[in-house]
This record gives sequence, C-alpha cells and structure tokens, in this order.
Amino acid sequence: MTVYDITSGRPRPAFDTARLRQVFGAFPSGVTAVAATVDGVPHGLAASSFTSVSLEPALVSVCVAQTSTTWPVLERATRLGVSVLSADQEHETTVLSTKGIDRFAHLDWQQTPKGGVLIERASAWFETSVHEVVPAGDHFIVLLKVHDLDIDEAAHPLVFHGSTFRRLAV
Repeated sequence: MTVYDITSGRPRPAFDTARLRQVFGAFPSGVTAVAATVDGVPHGLAASSFTSVSLEPALVSVCVAQTSTTWPVLERATRLGVSVLSADQEHETTVLSTKGIDRFAHLDWQQTPKGGVLIERASAWFETSVHEVVPAGDHFIVLLKVHDLDIDEAAHPLVFHGSTFRRLAV
C-alpha cells in the first residue's frame, strides 16, 4: 500500500511504530493511576489511555499493555481505584511507571472498603470493578464498571501530550 504525504500528495515511506507513537502523542490525554490491594499489598500502574464509555451502565475504560506484569495482579482485585492525577502529580506518574520498586512506599494513598486504592490529591477518582477485558493488538481494553466517584473541582488535571507532562493554562 502506498502512503501519501498529506500536504504535498507525494508518496512517502510507510510509518513504523516509533512514528505511530509520536502521532498518537499529538492527542492530549489525562493520566490515571489504576490501583488496588491484592492479598493485602497495594499494586498499581499509570495509564494515559483512560476514557468515559457509557452513562448507563456507568462504564469507563483503560488500555493496558499485554506485557504488563502488574495487570494480571490487578485483574484479580474485587475493586480497582482509578485516580485522575492532578497537575502536581508528575512524581506519582513516574513512580507508578517504574519497574522493580515498591510503588506505594512514597505515595499518599487510601484504600476503599472493598480494596480499591486511590491516590490522594487526585483531581477525580472512581471506584470500579472489571466489567470486561477485550484483547486488542498488543494491549487489553479494560472496561470498568463505576461503583462510586468524586471530584476535586479545585485540582487541575495532569495532561500528557507530545511525550511530556503538561498543565492546562488557566
């Protein structure tokens, strides 16, 4: 298949995954923490592919890499906390993305009565359970049923755009 440059109309080489990632990065997204306690231990990951799905029933989704070693643990949880990280929580995102460390040793968090983990100072949060997991390429689309939620209207969200963290201008 020939691919054409959108501005010049001339043929150009097909894209690779590095280019795809770069172009995906042109779409700004929020950053979430998906976390729960499993066997009494908190586990979590950062996900920038969070979106609302349905009002009735109340559903949201996140996409998780099939190579994630954290997701198989989280998938066993009764409830998952989804925290929409606020503009001052870049550190939390970095910690939740780092392998081989105790991700919760230096994070402020709380556990819901059913085991979801919420990151404190988040701009919004949801308590969810796994509704359905759909394999999609090299990721899983995880549909989550919302059981409870809240918002801190004073906290602005952290935004991921162009492979960097940004803040909304006020």
